[in-house]
Amino acid sequence: VGDGRRQAERLLARHRADTGSLPESIAMVLWGTDNLKSEGGPLAQALALMGAAPRFDTYGRLAGAQLIPLAELGRPPIDVVITLSGIFRYLLPMQIRLLAEACHLAAAADEPEDQNFIRKHALAFMAEHGGDIETASLRVFGNAEGAYGANVNHLVDAGCWDQQDELGNAFTQRKGFAYGRDGHPTRNAALLHSALANVTLTYQNLDSVELGVTSIDTYFDTLGGISRAVLQAKHARDGDAACAPPVYIGDQTQGEGVVRSLTEQVALETRSRMLNPKWHESMLQHGYEGVRQIEAHLTNTMGWSATTGQVQPWVYQQLAQTFMLDPAMRERLAQLNPTASAKLAHRLLEASRRQFWQP
Repeated sequence: VGDGRRQAERLLARHRADTGSLPESIAMVLWGTDNLKSEGGPLAQALALMGAAPRFDTYGRLAGAQLIPLAELGRPPIDVVITLSGIFRYLLPMQIRLLAEACHLAAAADEPEDQNFIRKHALAFMAEHGGDIETASLRVFGNAEGAYGANVNHLVDAGCWDQQDELGNAFTQRKGFAYGRDGHPTRNAALLHSALANVTLTYQNLDSVELGVTSIDTYFDTLGGISRAVLQAKHARDGDAACAPPVYIGDQTQGEGVVRSLTEQVALETRSRMLNPKWHESMLQHGYEGVRQIEAHLTNTMGWSATTGQVQPWVYQQLAQTFMLDPAMRERLAQLNPTASAKLAHRLLEASRRQFWQP
């Protein structure tokens, strides 16, 4: 709980440093495996942002949530829109109810709207759509029972999308099921769109030294997907005045942790892995699979461009120079894995065609 509180303040401090303001709403991705490995760190962070804490019974067992008084919290509770992985849904059902209860308690609290952003947005939804505070306070979303993922990664990998809105639509269709205090999901597209339109920033924790946001496609499938869905919801509400939300990554792999922008995180991983001879030469020692891993990193990088637009063009330029425009390297890749090496070239061409970079 203490670590989650520190992580929450670190994220708020980074956003204040970038914008000078406190975010009213944060879209946060929670994975089951990450919470298990970190003993609930991201879960505790979400509760801390909402101004809530776990509540235990007299036997020390988790019994629900409780609000932290405003005087003690020192800021308004942040409206946190949570999307869950399928593994979280099945492994941590009590924690889903805990999060839903925290959202409801904050929305129902007798506090001024300018001092409680969860209540502010819940009352605004009720004024526009009707209903009760129970429904308006739902902020925990995920897949239908038995379903996993947002399918954004499959669309990007296959290249079978024309408009970026298709990626956001895939996310909201798959993740549009709201979990209440009973732990059961019900589809509520109107509430999800309303909640996403209020989001100030999107965020996910990174707690593995082995995997980065360009290593596997699940990161841009979830965090990238919700970032795209937020922009679409803002466009629907505000028109051309809508701006893409900043995307932040909380790196918990060293020391006290650090919060980076997505642009900074992708640049760091590109320099330390893909462009680092120690890394890509080690990959090539694995032959066929090593080339496939290099191609996968490029595809995942393009996934971030497709969903957020926050990858700098130099990334593609330097990857092209390293792997495709060097005749010796190009021949090595083709000999080791002709299929993946051709896909690497086609992915760079696709990124150029989609105007993520210009050679």
